Amino acid sequence: MAATPTRARADYDYLVKLLLIGDSGVGKSCILLRFCEDSFTTSFITTIGIDLKIRTIELDGKRIKLQIWDTAGQERFRTITTAYYRGAMGILLVYDVTDESSFNNIRNWIRNIEQHASDSVDTILVGNKADMDESKRAVPTSRGQALANEYGVKFFETSAKTNHNVNEVFFSIARDIKKRLAESEIRAEPPTIKIKKPDPVKISTAEPQKSACCR
Repeated sequence: MAATPTRARADYDYLVKLLLIGDSGVGKSCILLRFCEDSFTTSFITTIGIDLKIRTIELDGKRIKLQIWDTAGQERFRTITTAYYRGAMGILLVYDVTDESSFNNIRNWIRNIEQHASDSVDTILVGNKADMDESKRAVPTSRGQALANEYGVKFFETSAKTNHNVNEVFFSIARDIKKRLAESEIRAEPPTIKIKKPDPVKISTAEPQKSACCR
């Protein structure tokens, strides 16, 4: 029996690898937990190295399997996490709206992306903890949007606690990546070559012309 094609065996149409990066404590793990398990915890547990969660979503009639890597923000783990940039198709760059230093460090994280990630990687800037009281906010929405505009990336403010914009962030980047993958598939299709059939051989019915020397 012939083997079933890999595409037909798979329970998804596209496999999308995402990376969450940003300073320690900005809420990367909480965002991931909210998106994948729809839960939230106030307990702060530092990610050691790399964590992985998977969720499959329906998008424009396609099943997209999201493989989401949550990275540690501490400096001592960055040599570990840089290896994951190369395989990332999308990156969520997260800062804490109540922590200006995490926002200021975004430029450093972007330099890491430029140095280690693919040129075609999709990036979204995410300002987390948007549910916090305005008196605790250190980074206005306008500054986040201005930085996103500077680098030409999308911008969302989220709250893992209230689930504000969490799904929207992941669906947005997944849609952009799916579009890019679909376009690359079209470009990769071999061109159709049309072979022109030769015209039928025309057989002359005219009598052969006799040589002048033969009478």
